[in-house]
Amino acid sequence: MPLRSPFHRFVAVVACLAGAACGTVAHVPAGDSPALPLIVAHRGGAADYPENTLIAIEGALHNRADAIWLTVQLTRDGVPVLYRPADLSVNTDGQGAVADFDLAALERLNAGWNFAPDGAGGATRYPYRDHPVRIPTLVAALRAIPPAVPVMLDMKALPAAPQADAVARVLNEENAWPRVLVYSTDGAYQQAFAAYPQARSRQFETRDATRARLAAVALAHACEDPPSPETWAAFEYARKVELVERFTLGEARSAVTAKPWTPEAIRCFRTNGETPIVANGVDSADDYRAAACLGITAVLADSPRKMRAIRASTALPLQCPSDAR
Repeated sequence: MPLRSPFHRFVAVVACLAGAACGTVAHVPAGDSPALPLIVAHRGGAADYPENTLIAIEGALHNRADAIWLTVQLTRDGVPVLYRPADLSVNTDGQGAVADFDLAALERLNAGWNFAPDGAGGATRYPYRDHPVRIPTLVAALRAIPPAVPVMLDMKALPAAPQADAVARVLNEENAWPRVLVYSTDGAYQQAFAAYPQARSRQFETRDATRARLAAVALAHACEDPPSPETWAAFEYARKVELVERFTLGEARSAVTAKPWTPEAIRCFRTNGETPIVANGVDSADDYRAAACLGITAVLADSPRKMRAIRASTALPLQCPSDAR
């Protein structure tokens, strides 16, 4: 079975630009089937190590993640760094917004202060309080990741234009555009990066566009404005929602778990070609097999360590439902 494009073509181009043999595919782990979705380490692997840190990146690479997803914010002095929550108190021993601090102050914080591995307790509940890890710059992260490994940058914080400009400068200086994809839940970033020709075909479509199309497929069986083949799409594999039914004398509410990536949705998104699709939040063997049967390009996972074992134990050929594709 041929390797699925365009993600594999993207990886191959990265390898070629990095000096590897052109025409071959880089970073497809030995023995893995290309029919299986690629594994993207969410925030470097937020369940295995303190998220968005260099130690998380190192762990994801050790566990053979195919790509690294990192979250970017801008310091007060204009330096792109890796951090996700709105307040530093969520993950660190500091408090306040990233944008309120210069890089020098942020580098004194412990990015692993509140990290508690599953099952840890007692003196080992917070293992990084005695072994601090730092908030890294985007430059440091790019230099820690081999050129053959794609990087997906999730833009956080507003306004978008200053951060997009700062990130673009880093990507220019590090010659990193060919191995980077840009994502944001806010459409302002797509507009901000439109000023950079290098960003063309290296962006995800807006989350609003993806969600609206998925809703149209699910509720109306309508395929609205399918994306171009070079545009990436990402959304949760499963999402908890509240179903509201309205009646003459009131309403009923039910909590349900929706799985928007259906065969019909996949066909809609790929109306114009092999649009790459990332399913967020896949962390079980059943969901990984289901994503493979759907033809999902990649899954976004919090634990590369767990997903490495799941991928290794996934039996081939896959036994898929007849309507999966």
